Amino acid sequence: MKRLFISSLTALTMMSVVGEANGAGAGENPLIVGSTEIYETIPFSRLTPKDYEEGVMEGIRLQQQEIDAIVKQRSVPTFENTIAALDRSGEVLNRSILALSNLEHASGDTVMMNILAKVTPALSAHQTDITLNEGLWNRIRQVYEMRDKEEGLNSEQKRLIEETYTDFATAGAGLEGEAREKYRRLSSELSDLNVLFAQNVSNAMKDPERVMWLKESDLAGIPQSVKNAYREAARDAFEVKGENDDESMYLVTIFAPSYMPFMKYAQRRDLREKLFKLYNSRNIGGQYDNVQLLKDIANIRLEIANLLGKKNFAQYRLQQTMAQTPEAVMEFLENLRNNYTEPMRAELKEIEDFAKTTEGEDFKLQAWDYSFWSDKLKSDRYAFNDEDLKPYFELQNTIDGVFGLATKLYGYKFKENTKIDKYHPDVKVYEVYKKDGDLLGLLYADFFYRAGKSPGAWMTEFRGETKTDDGKKNIPFISIVCNFSKPVGNEPVLLTPYEVETFLHEFGHALHGLSSEATYASLSGTNVKHDFVELFSQFNENYLTEKEYLDGFAKHYKTGKKLPSDLLSKFVKSSQFGSAYACMRQLGFGYLDMAYHMIEEPLRASADIAVFEEKAQEPVRIFEATEGCLTSPAFAHIFSGGYASGYYGYKWSEALDADAFAAFKQNGLFDKKTADRFLKMLQSGNTVDPMVLYREFRGQEPTIDALMIRDGIKPAKK
Repeated sequence: MKRLFISSLTALTMMSVVGEANGAGAGENPLIVGSTEIYETIPFSRLTPKDYEEGVMEGIRLQQQEIDAIVKQRSVPTFENTIAALDRSGEVLNRSILALSNLEHASGDTVMMNILAKVTPALSAHQTDITLNEGLWNRIRQVYEMRDKEEGLNSEQKRLIEETYTDFATAGAGLEGEAREKYRRLSSELSDLNVLFAQNVSNAMKDPERVMWLKESDLAGIPQSVKNAYREAARDAFEVKGENDDESMYLVTIFAPSYMPFMKYAQRRDLREKLFKLYNSRNIGGQYDNVQLLKDIANIRLEIANLLGKKNFAQYRLQQTMAQTPEAVMEFLENLRNNYTEPMRAELKEIEDFAKTTEGEDFKLQAWDYSFWSDKLKSDRYAFNDEDLKPYFELQNTIDGVFGLATKLYGYKFKENTKIDKYHPDVKVYEVYKKDGDLLGLLYADFFYRAGKSPGAWMTEFRGETKTDDGKKNIPFISIVCNFSKPVGNEPVLLTPYEVETFLHEFGHALHGLSSEATYASLSGTNVKHDFVELFSQFNENYLTEKEYLDGFAKHYKTGKKLPSDLLSKFVKSSQFGSAYACMRQLGFGYLDMAYHMIEEPLRASADIAVFEEKAQEPVRIFEATEGCLTSPAFAHIFSGGYASGYYGYKWSEALDADAFAAFKQNGLFDKKTADRFLKMLQSGNTVDPMVLYREFRGQEPTIDALMIRDGIKPAKK
């Protein structure tokens, strides 16, 4: 189910600050009684761990009362007294679990991790109690069966009836007797395992043994700005340990801001190999082992699918997607494989041949060599590398530019509000206004890496957009989080093209949440089909290669000069180089995801996951498997993050976004009519079937042609 209550804890990610004072108590807890802050925002500075726990537990109790009231009423089931009432239930629980899960996932705070682990069984039981409530299911079913006869329903209300019925039916509401109790038990077990898997992934990233302490002589090839960050990391680590700083030492970790530049620039091949293995061997054995956990998760999902009449979990899960069936997903992935395999092999051969001119004829390209030698080849061929662009992407200018994209396309305006309580001093909060001046929502922006913060970047919400019965809008509180390197001394923060792309991506998700004009929570914002949600984030990335857009903000931080056309041209061409590799890498994740969720027999406890991975990824294998390194044990997206049988959605959405952007390329990058049609998709949430929305925008169903043209795999039409 979607927003009836929070059903995927680990998919909700953010951070907060743990207060030091005593808990406020249930009668004063803002998560329970509501906030008195401006716009009813969360007063983070006044919350304590106890408040989060109390909010969740009291939220469960209050929502159960609301469900009981729906079931016990004697009135004939209608949309308003059953479906709408259910959608609007759980306000306290939603507010509390969003705050708790966001903090726990991103901060890695042990206290909050323990609280989440403590409340998870109660949350799982509560979710299952609602799903398997026979009285509630009977009322939902009656409304669904009479939906064409109930007068006065608009299209959104009919959509909510259909989606609610489908959610309950596919979640086991129609099960009876022993099957109902088995579903209840399996759901509880699965929820606990999902959380444990995610926490193991987070903890393994912080393992003090998965770092490299290096001397400056080990850092040949590393840009000075990156070396400064490694030195700062070492200084912080000595401070945490209470030891005197050894100024000769540099600290390299497996977190993205540290890992990625090392793999790209470090000349020491042995150290690249070591760091690669440190990263890719996490969660295999030891305290944070996930190998048996992932088998248990896959097996429980198979049991649930079988219980609901499906032969595998993928078949069960894909019912509510654009793709609809495992066969359609595999056909899509195979289509990409057939078109990208040979270009990928050609790319790898070219890189290996280039490396041999330096390393000798015996050199064989390995996974830990790809970033380094592909960057060297691009530099040689195009006289370009990512560092050449960094001076043009100073952080504040880039913030203005990324926000400015929404201004150019949709007329949105952003105004920082320094009075809103924040969960960390690094965070900035912006009021976002529509072009008519009405307040659209709030955007929390958290850009910098901090120790304990989860790797990567993401968007989430502290409150989704809804409307009251009288049409008043409850504005959304949307958050984007990145892991950019913090400024060192007086140096400005300069972003790599990849980091700007990441920023644009998450901002696209944020716009999806901010732009929502739905009435009901279950249909609002990003609560859309799994294989539709990434369209809006990936669409934004297209602008990174457009001079007309970049000229508005991409200026050299020293000279103020605009990004030169020839440098941008080199960037575009170098970006296309490696596109086949990037696609095949994503296909590797997609094939692995589908392999785990198309099993029709349980994985044995003795099953060798290395063998399973190798077989699953063989059709799209890039490099030979590295002993001791696996993807699955740290694959949080599919084992704890809501993407089970859904990882293909990234490429599916990429095909959509390329096709969508082709309309702007044809009509104008900021063409008002085209932007208005795209904005309608952003505003609609799940109030309309996504393929209907897309066809209305584009005038046709999407193909992979625009994607292949953008990637340089297929020539552009003349």
